[in-house]
Amino acid sequence: MALLRLENVTKRFGGLVAVDKVNLEIQPGELIGIVGPNGSGKT
Repeated sequence: MALLRLENVTKRFGGLVAVDKVNLEIQPGELIGIVGPNGSGKT
């Protein structure tokens, strides 16, 4: 069973699509990191 599941997540800033239809599944005990440049929307 997934600890966290995201399905078809899209994030837009005005007319700019920053993230389009992202799927993510995290299982208990897994360690993940999200990397990218400053201001890229990781938060």
